[in-house]
Amino acid sequence: MEKVVSTQYLRSVFNGKRVFLTGHTGFKGAWMLQILQSLGAQVKGYSLAAEKQYDLYNLIEGDKLCYSSVTGDICDMQKLQTEIVRFEPHFVFHFAAQSLVRRGYAQPAYTFLVNAQGTANVLEAMRSLVPPCVGVMITTDKVYDNPERGLPFKEDDKLGGYDPYSASKAAAEIVIDSYRRSFFNPADYSNHEKAIAAARAGNVIGGGDNSDDRIVPDIVRSIAFGETVGLRNPDSIRPWQHVLEPLGAYLLLAAKMTEDHTKYSTAYNLGPNPGDMLTVEDLTKIFVDSYGHGSYKSFREEGAPHEAKLLLLDSTRAATDLGWVPQLDARTAITWTAQWYANKDKSAHAKCMDQIQQYFGE
Repeated sequence: MEKVVSTQYLRSVFNGKRVFLTGHTGFKGAWMLQILQSLGAQVKGYSLAAEKQYDLYNLIEGDKLCYSSVTGDICDMQKLQTEIVRFEPHFVFHFAAQSLVRRGYAQPAYTFLVNAQGTANVLEAMRSLVPPCVGVMITTDKVYDNPERGLPFKEDDKLGGYDPYSASKAAAEIVIDSYRRSFFNPADYSNHEKAIAAARAGNVIGGGDNSDDRIVPDIVRSIAFGETVGLRNPDSIRPWQHVLEPLGAYLLLAAKMTEDHTKYSTAYNLGPNPGDMLTVEDLTKIFVDSYGHGSYKSFREEGAPHEAKLLLLDSTRAATDLGWVPQLDARTAITWTAQWYANKDKSAHAKCMDQIQQYFGE
């Protein structure tokens, strides 16, 4: 596998650097923490505590991998600003979010508060930083107004969202763009010395995800309890990708931003290759086959909230600007994920590091 993002290059950028990572106790945050720690970065995490005993952050003993781990709410502006300014980070990766579509329906006001206002809080805190800093704001592929016509979205397409989660992330994108224009304008970099980019990826899969209402954790829990996996939306198509794909892209983007503070201060889609499309049922079948056992069935859920059935991204800008292209097709991503869960001989951290080294190289 040709390495689009190499360990050697990333270590040259992040070794010894201070990285402020929000949402470090979440699924993607825990994977990112392990990568950054392996690159020699000093990571200060800021997040709510992991929700469940068996969340990945707890399984990998994430506190031991942090230079400092702060339990805090992204909506607590004063505490957040104090922690960021005190740390004087070279990089900020903003992962913290309410990231579940169904929870967004159950808690819409909270979802908007965390995702839109929380993002504003991070950017506002960065305004108080004196040293130069690169910020990568993580949103989602669901930020687009999606009529489900089957056309891949480009970064300049209309933002929107049917459900509160999608709309809240679209709102976060508007906040990011406003701060970038108003306070971190690339044309005025010499005065503020802040470079800000937005990264749009979604439907990531990988070992250690323990979230509610996500297909892979649902499959794993069903297998563990000897139950048949129930598929609500078997025909829905998603841009499935292994969690290491967008994380590698975030790191590459941040690294490029240190080389050119203006060129890369924009939004990037980070999705699979065109045509690499699988349905929920396809994913489930490949996962069950790779895991070694399990069964599934489809069912019609009465009164289910609206969820998009088709979502595709055009990642040409990332390929052109960053030289980033996916390294794992969807089938391989699913296989890696199933193998992570099926391996009972190694610790969660060891399994993650094996796949990190396989993906990025030694």
